[in-house]
Amino acid sequence: MSVHHKRETCRLCGGRRLRRWLWLGDQPLANAFLRSPEEFASEPRYPLEVYCCETCALVQLLEVIDPQVLFREYIYATGTSETMVTHFAGYAREAATRASLTPGDLVVEVASNDGTLLRCFRDLGMRVLGVEPAGNLARQAESAGIRTWNEFFGEDLAARILESFGKAKLVAANNVLAHVDDPIGLLRGAARLLAQGGRVVVEVPDLGELVDGLAYDTIYHEHLCYFSEATLARCCEEAGLAVEAMERLEVHGGSLRAVGQAFLPVGAVNHAPLPEISGFDAKVERHRQALRGLLESLRTQGKTIAAYGAPAKGNTLLNYCGIGPDLVAFTVDRNPSKVGRYTPGAHLPVLPVEELARRRPDYALLLAWNLEAEVLRQQEPYRAAGGRFIAPLPEPRIL
Repeated sequence: MSVHHKRETCRLCGGRRLRRWLWLGDQPLANAFLRSPEEFASEPRYPLEVYCCETCALVQLLEVIDPQVLFREYIYATGTSETMVTHFAGYAREAATRASLTPGDLVVEVASNDGTLLRCFRDLGMRVLGVEPAGNLARQAESAGIRTWNEFFGEDLAARILESFGKAKLVAANNVLAHVDDPIGLLRGAARLLAQGGRVVVEVPDLGELVDGLAYDTIYHEHLCYFSEATLARCCEEAGLAVEAMERLEVHGGSLRAVGQAFLPVGAVNHAPLPEISGFDAKVERHRQALRGLLESLRTQGKTIAAYGAPAKGNTLLNYCGIGPDLVAFTVDRNPSKVGRYTPGAHLPVLPVEELARRRPDYALLLAWNLEAEVLRQQEPYRAAGGRFIAPLPEPRIL
């Protein structure tokens, strides 16, 4: 059986008027890190092309990779980022207030990763349940005392959760709606779980910030949809959720948070106009030339270059720009699951973070640019010794 197929209809409106918006070439799966050079030659690649629905304006990929391939074992762990740990602590406090949570209320998180967010709700006295398809992350959450069902979430699973746990006052779905081929179905399942007055809280990357910040590196095969305020609100409404609030967040380089109820009608939320996406492909191509030009110039001057971080977004950037070990010798990362492996496509060795200060390359390309403040603070010794970071987006610049 093929591990991928191509859709012919829009996920939101079902229409067929789909116009190609951006082509990033044939790319490997962004989180498919390699264990040894012997795997390089057999590494699969898939088209990475983005379409815009001319009927409802949802921006999306049509190439769909089997979720069993993408998510049964998943290498990104929320708890490795100080920024995300802080974000989720604030998230839990705000959500508890908005949903009027009291100790003992049930909080369910869809795609709960390593349980970082649910630990915050547990510490506030809530009953918590995680749903996480990645076996490694589900086990990690369980070991931290977070009850986790190792399954993909949907309407059928929602019915089973109701039978076992009762209704939830809060269902959280953070950075998962964009990952599923049927986002409306996922939200219908979330709405089905709600108690009277309960809330569904959804966070997704913001298409407007992607366009304004030229953050094309956040496009990869796991991210099937790219939501604006209007398309996110419509997706919620199609699932039977009345949107009571839409917020913009700085996390992940710019995100949207929608808060919905399934029972009480609320007033319409005013949404920002759709972002202007024409000409984006030309800007992306100019950026590729500029970044490669900067790195090639530094190498010609005899400078040594490494990278910081091995995020999925960084792998899109490296592969689209054709950046490999000839320009960037290695990268470092805090996630032990990535250390000792090679990045997909570009095949940079991933080393422990401590190697940056030990080897002291002249420059470090900041692939985890959304964590700039955190990284610069942590890497002050490297900078004090003369090392300099290169921020790649929206324009390459030396920090």
